Amino acid sequence: MLKDLKEFLLRGNVVDLAVGVIIASAFGAIVTSLVNDIITPLILNPALKDANVERIAELSWNGVGYGSFLSAVINFLVVGTVLFFVIKGIEKAQNLRKKEEVVEEAPAAPTELEVLQEIKALLEKK
Repeated sequence: MLKDLKEFLLRGNVVDLAVGVIIASAFGAIVTSLVNDIITPLILNPALKDANVERIAELSWNGVGYGSFLSAVINFLVVGTVLFFVIKGIEKAQNLRKKEEVVEEAPAAPTELEVLQEIKALLEKK
């Protein structure tokens, strides 16, 4: 039984999943900090102030606290938008790196002079 437990815990998929969860948690902290510490103070707070809803989470109507819901929806939209642009930036950087690797690996095309010299050498052999 202990042997089976050890095999299960050290199986590649479980370890990969654990690493993925840890990395996702750290990445989530980065996105949360970006939204809370940069995007919200620079963009969201001034927009809410201009709309006269600085304390959006406290809005209510007949005891229904819809402001909290609106705040959660706005937070979701901001986090989703920031995450979208972060992922797009990462993908673009990866694509640029892949293109650079392909260019480095590709053999250099022969120059016009080299092609003409090859043709001349073939003609001289005949």
